[in-house]
Amino acid sequence: MKIPLLTAREVLKVLNKCGFSEVRQKGSHKILKHPDGRMIVVPVHKGRKIGRGLIRKIISDIEIDRDDFFSLLK
Repeated sequence: MKIPLLTAREVLKVLNKCGFSEVRQKGSHKILKHPDGRMIVVPVHKGRKIGRGLIRKIISDIEIDRDDFFSLLK
């Protein structure tokens, strides 16, 4: 399955469902933290999608299966 392009809002929605919460924002980048200490940075640019490579990296960093990530999107 080819990874679809997603908006920052969609990625943030999935991360919130995974237990991440926004800690702070620096410019156009939101920094989220999980209770176990994992941190993730999501670029928020209005009108732009997040690329496949970065989505793949986010999925890897949050240690979740790709299918589980996309099932949380729904």
